[in-house]
Amino acid sequence: MDESHILIIGANGQLGKALQTKYPRAIITDHSELDITDWKTIESYDWSKVDVILNAAAFTNVDGAETTEGRVAAWKTNGVAVGHLSKVATLHDLTLVHISSDYVFDGTQDNHSEDEELSPLGVYGQTKAAGDIAASITAKHYILRSTWIIGEGANFVRTMIGLAARDISPKVVNDQVGRLTFTDTIVETISVLLEKQPAFGVYNVTNDGEPASWADITRTIFKELGRSDLSVTDTTTEEYFASKPHVAPRPKQSSMNLEKIKAVGAVLRDWRDDLHAYIEAEKAQAKE
Repeated sequence: MDESHILIIGANGQLGKALQTKYPRAIITDHSELDITDWKTIESYDWSKVDVILNAAAFTNVDGAETTEGRVAAWKTNGVAVGHLSKVATLHDLTLVHISSDYVFDGTQDNHSEDEELSPLGVYGQTKAAGDIAASITAKHYILRSTWIIGEGANFVRTMIGLAARDISPKVVNDQVGRLTFTDTIVETISVLLEKQPAFGVYNVTNDGEPASWADITRTIFKELGRSDLSVTDTTTEEYFASKPHVAPRPKQSSMNLEKIKAVGAVLRDWRDDLHAYIEAEKAQAKE
């Protein structure tokens, strides 16, 4: 695979930055350079140098998608735009790699498999499910369903590190269960798919390890930080969001079955190991 023929869309997000590190010679773009929600812009783009589209662009404000403006924006980016990319991939015989989410499910299954029926709860999940359907229309597609992404940018781990720095013992929900997914895990899995070219379709991609609640993940973060003086108070999703407006429903169970992607040859590290490495890197950077 000639990486100079890879197009990274959404290059400035957490995953996009990790993809740039992996593929420094790739073509990079963001919304200001290529508006994927506008078909005329897509149609007029020079696709002659592109073999693979890596779509890391998404509207990810889950609660914002429940507002009037956010609903429109989420549908445009997560649904309509993916349809445009799928169409152009078909027209130019390109491979489309699209990043999906656990929010396409209602979270009632203990372990989500690739062939589970779509059952999104809120607007964000509905738009991501629409994106999955749109991406699957083009013949050469890989749809990667991931959860709880952690990389370079604002994320849950950095938020908890910030609370620890301010000596705050937080309340954290304990009834949403899943695994952290570090961007390097997604990037390395994409590399395996592009190199080995297994059957096109849907693949679950998260870090491995025993699933945990957000509350237990926070306890692990504080332990890694050496902050045994801080406590975590368990709360339910309903209690946590009781006084907040425009709250999206969340899947309670986000654990993914990873056997299909492991069979392809992807190596998925335990999320606790990657969390340790991530926090150590954050500590080192803070000292600089």
